[in-house]
Amino acid sequence: MSNFLGSHAINMDAKGRLAIPAKLREELAQLCGGRIVLTANADEERCLLVYPEPEWEALRPKIEALPNMNKAARRLQRLLLGNAAPMELDSAGRILIPPTLRSYAHLEKKLMLIGQGKKLELWSEERWLAWLDESSDDDDMPPEMEALSL
Repeated sequence: MSNFLGSHAINMDAKGRLAIPAKLREELAQLCGGRIVLTANADEERCLLVYPEPEWEALRPKIEALPNMNKAARRLQRLLLGNAAPMELDSAGRILIPPTLRSYAHLEKKLMLIGQGKKLELWSEERWLAWLDESSDDDDMPPEMEALSL
């Protein structure tokens, strides 16, 4: 079971390659042999989602099973499945981000890799810092969060 936590500042080179930090690379090697799936996040935040291959393979049938006659479900399928890019870390622990995904998430040189438990999020550093500065709207808080004590 994966347990991706924390935030990691990383750089992407001019060719769109980035090195996964050593600690995460070791976990990915043990968990999935370095095989991951990168895809677009379906919300307005425009980051990328990084799934270890087994996590993606568990999620994929659920996405495929959504009713494609529903506009919201179809959009989710197109974003997640249509942008899914299976890849494997090279011997230096690097991956090459496809140009379409770089463009979607507005990725430039400075990036943030954010742990989310079973997956990671890849953000442009600028957009991540802007998101951190946004105020939250408590009106949209689900009941499960109201009982959470931190």
